[in-house]
Amino acid sequence: MIFYRATRRKVVAFMANEASTPVYENSNFIHNFVAEDIGPGGQFEGMRVHTRFPPEPNGYLHIGHCKALIIDFGTAEKFGGICNLRMDDTNPTKEDVEYVDAIQEDIRWLGFDWDDRFFYGSDYFEQTYELAEGLIKKGLAYVCELSPEEFKERRGDVGIPATSPYRDRPIEESLDLFRRMRKGEFGEGKMTLRAKIDLASGNFNMRDPVLYRIKYAHHHRQGNRWCIYPMYDFAHPIPDALEGITHSLCSLEYEDHRPLYNWVIENTDVPSKPRQIEFARLGINYTVMSKRKLRKLVEEKYVSGWDDPRMPTLCGLRRRGYTPQSIRNFCDRIGVAKAPSTVEYGFLESCLREDLNAHAPRRMAVLRPVKLTVTNYPEGSETFDVENNPVDPESGTHPVTFSRNLWIEADDFMEEPVKKYNRLYPGNEVRLKGAYVVKCTGCVKDEKGNVTEVLCEYDPETRGGNTPDGRKVRGTIHWVDADNCLDAEIRLYDNLFSDPDPDGSDKDYLECLNPNSLEILKGCKVESALKDAVAPMSFQFLRMGYFAVDSKHSEPGHLVFNRAVSLKDSFKK
Repeated sequence: MIFYRATRRKVVAFMANEASTPVYENSNFIHNFVAEDIGPGGQFEGMRVHTRFPPEPNGYLHIGHCKALIIDFGTAEKFGGICNLRMDDTNPTKEDVEYVDAIQEDIRWLGFDWDDRFFYGSDYFEQTYELAEGLIKKGLAYVCELSPEEFKERRGDVGIPATSPYRDRPIEESLDLFRRMRKGEFGEGKMTLRAKIDLASGNFNMRDPVLYRIKYAHHHRQGNRWCIYPMYDFAHPIPDALEGITHSLCSLEYEDHRPLYNWVIENTDVPSKPRQIEFARLGINYTVMSKRKLRKLVEEKYVSGWDDPRMPTLCGLRRRGYTPQSIRNFCDRIGVAKAPSTVEYGFLESCLREDLNAHAPRRMAVLRPVKLTVTNYPEGSETFDVENNPVDPESGTHPVTFSRNLWIEADDFMEEPVKKYNRLYPGNEVRLKGAYVVKCTGCVKDEKGNVTEVLCEYDPETRGGNTPDGRKVRGTIHWVDADNCLDAEIRLYDNLFSDPDPDGSDKDYLECLNPNSLEILKGCKVESALKDAVAPMSFQFLRMGYFAVDSKHSEPGHLVFNRAVSLKDSFKK
């Protein structure tokens, strides 16, 4: 048996009779609470930790949901427990099977699994209805006929109680009306079922909240079987209790709803009593997290879809080139707190850059090509073996060919160099990465004066970039063999919004869209070693950044790469 001891900074698990042997530790405040609950004298002493992740299938998961699901699945994982996946499909007008499938794919991509514990909130509609009838029979719920406008007018204010002329309606009458509501005898908005709690409560969520409303809508699983639907605050705690959830972990906006969560658990005949614990939501600058706003971006075609690489959705981040480990590292490092905060987008990029630096193979690609002719190089070509990843000694090498006809970046040549420019210009030497030292001898221009070809001579004694005579060569540039390369389309992404706080209360987030968030480059040149590259493969293009094969548009003969992140880390650690 394992016992848990919670301290201010960490949770340590000890094997029984081996008090000096810690099993694991963690500084998460949620883990502290969980450890207390399952430890000696705790609410769940001796029980297995059981959590759940309950997304609403009305959109794709984004990076904010990712924090929640990592907390839900990760907490269960830390304590050797289990986590359920339950679709919160109690609102029939917004949900879709497309989102259900996408949510499952995203969670598995991050490395979590729910085994056979996959549920829908709508699976519990019958039991939830029976428990609502039970509240009526106990005198703890009643049918109210206030219209939405009247409900709002009678809600009261601070120090002023709410009112309802139907609060003392006889139990038998409320029970009859509730059953007739289910049969579809009344129109939408005509009646609601309200909990009978406290009309004078300082917490407005406890002022006889609505438990059921009438809604005539087709449900993606239940069809037209129901015309009354439970409100979230009633529908959520009941499945938790029926599934044996020990800890209901949710974001901070539900803190004021916790008394209602507990009231439902205490006053309905459910088999267990979960504990709700809240944590701060994830906020990131230069983006929005509202599914409603993200949906508008998609539906009004401001982006190409939910998986647009500029979107904060997990499918968008995956397509852009983000790795599961980089996102998990990001969520782990920002921690779990009670106080809301906004994280720099640069930190998310830093986590990706760190992961790709360790694992991404190196390749050369020229994004804005200009021809480089090595005039004194003989006809034919030779091959260099280049490291796949210098950070990983076991990654091996791959062959790169070199000939007299090369492609280089257009901005790696200046006929009249600016100060401290160490790349190609007439009379200057540079290293061609991994090949030779070359000296620029001039250039060729078209009739408009544009440079169409750069000329140079190579030093055959400098194979591999070495200088046997010890002379200093300051610049090193990358290149691609023009006689053995591939064309590619490369997409450069920037933040979708130019304003760091596009979600500010005084702003229209659509007016904050960045018009330069996507630049598409065609006719780029990449190594022939990339001919078999397929999604989700990622590479570091030397000097250019980290790029991933686009899962949607790349195909044999038409390579498309998305820039996942630049090489430069601007995040201030």
